[in-house]
Amino acid sequence: MRVQVLEEATADLADGFRFYERQADGLGDYFLDSLWSDIHSLRLYGGVHAIHNGYHRLLSKRFPYAVYYRIEDGVARVRAVLDCRRDPNRISERLE
Repeated sequence: MRVQVLEEATADLADGFRFYERQADGLGDYFLDSLWSDIHSLRLYGGVHAIHNGYHRLLSKRFPYAVYYRIEDGVARVRAVLDCRRDPNRISERLE
């Protein structure tokens, strides 16, 4: 399966990178490596994750983040990469 990461999801990853890089030098890079690994796993496992707010939700293995995506025409389209510690209402609004 192909994976397409939409611009808004790329912006979410950049926000996460900046947050973790402020915590410790190099942690932002580790964050990106981990999340991209999770996203690339959709090539094999796209569509097996539970649906939340109308999107499949892949929980990251190393960080408290979720990858929200839909399968359309055989392509996993990643719409958002969000911090699970956010207010659930804010997450729902972001995905509308």
